[in-house]
Amino acid sequence: MQINIYTDGACKGNPGPGGYGIILEYKNSRKELHGGYKLTTNNRMELLAVILGLESLKTMQIPVHIYSDSKYVIDSITKGWVFNWSKKGFKGKKNKDLWLRYLTLHSKFQLVFHWVKGHAGHPENERCDYLAVLAVEKGPWLSDTEFEKNQNENDFFD
Repeated sequence: MQINIYTDGACKGNPGPGGYGIILEYKNSRKELHGGYKLTTNNRMELLAVILGLESLKTMQIPVHIYSDSKYVIDSITKGWVFNWSKKGFKGKKNKDLWLRYLTLHSKFQLVFHWVKGHAGHPENERCDYLAVLAVEKGPWLSDTEFEKNQNENDFFD
């Protein structure tokens, strides 16, 4: 018995309008979530999708398998980079606000991460991509206030 969370993020320009797509599965239940932002980055949307997927769960007692095509997210967690960044106060690292938000969730769940190749026919990944792109194109768009207030010329790209 496990919960599956499939995620994807998209951005038109980087930075630019962005969106995320999420599929939550447990037994025979399935729920889809998506949303868009006026100005953000692709990596922020990839990470936010994982965070929002976890935040939407009502239980922490069932193992959670997370599927993402983002090497940034998967490698940062499974290779332990984010934990080292945290020890060093995220000095010189991007997306500190989202990583801190993720870290508050990490120890509460039994997490298993899976990297899936994007745009390779994986049905749930393709659907998450569709939802993320839909959010980019159609909105409604929220403000990624943390990104917007912290950006400057040297901080534009992931």
